[in-house]
Amino acid sequence: MTSHRVVALAIPPQSTFELACAAEVFGLSRQGLPSRYEFGVCAERPGRVATLAGYDMMVSHGLDTLQAADTVVIPGLQCHQEAAPPAVLDAVRRAHRRGARIVAICSGAFLVAQAGLLDGRRATTHWRMAAEFAARFPKVEVEADTLYIDLGDVATSAGTAAGIDLCLHVVRADHGAAHAAHIARHMVMPPHREGGQLQYAASARPDAPPDSLAAVLEWAVEHLHEPLTVDDLAARVAVSPRTLARRFTQQLGTSPGRWLLQQRVMAARTLLEDTDLAVEAIAAKVGLSTATNLRRRFHSTVHTTPAAYRRAFGRRPRTPAG
Repeated sequence: MTSHRVVALAIPPQSTFELACAAEVFGLSRQGLPSRYEFGVCAERPGRVATLAGYDMMVSHGLDTLQAADTVVIPGLQCHQEAAPPAVLDAVRRAHRRGARIVAICSGAFLVAQAGLLDGRRATTHWRMAAEFAARFPKVEVEADTLYIDLGDVATSAGTAAGIDLCLHVVRADHGAAHAAHIARHMVMPPHREGGQLQYAASARPDAPPDSLAAVLEWAVEHLHEPLTVDDLAARVAVSPRTLARRFTQQLGTSPGRWLLQQRVMAARTLLEDTDLAVEAIAAKVGLSTATNLRRRFHSTVHTTPAAYRRAFGRRPRTPAG
């Protein structure tokens, strides 16, 4: 398999966490999990690059490296209020024109907007910076509450840990849900948070801290083959469906029904990748009852058919299905 070249653009003083998000997902070789990416870092001026963590890092490559990249990652910018260097903007524009995917984490979206790659399009960034972003770039449709937005050629994410969500989403798009889940498992991360989820949960009353949904979520994932409903989930934690819905909104930023559908489709993706089960059998295993229902739900979520998904991400020869 041809390696996909990912290059992160370091701009001093560089935020170490956002850069590490990309390095952790794209740059590490893990035992039993072959790497499918080549990862590198470049800077406008190779050499010592200052970081926010009180140390400098050595970067060997310059901006010309971006012209060989399949994906360009722009981690968070400390000086996002300032204009990016013209040479940097030109290099990012040329990489994009050549067909490279641009992935901006947190305030990296400011640089992408300065390059003109978001005009008339949707984007997100850290919620604290969303108003400033919208004021500076009125041609961009800012979604302040969204974890990440993938437009195909350009993707943006909210702050800090949302960068990991976006990078795992990129892996999922490139190599399927199972491969992304393996990486997430090594990182001890949830395998999938949908981009449309809220960046942060609403605060609960000080006298009533939120009850964790962890136990019922784990139970639901183990019982996806059953015809679970929102009422079933509510009964499991002995609350009303309305109370359950409120807790889901507070803790996950989504509804119980939508979360349950996401888990069913995610399980179907993994089975399509790793087994030769017919679509009818997969529908039964993930609680979507019929092949017709699976195809409809799968297409509305993944925007392709189960058969096409299997052809793209299947690990071994399959029997005809889908």
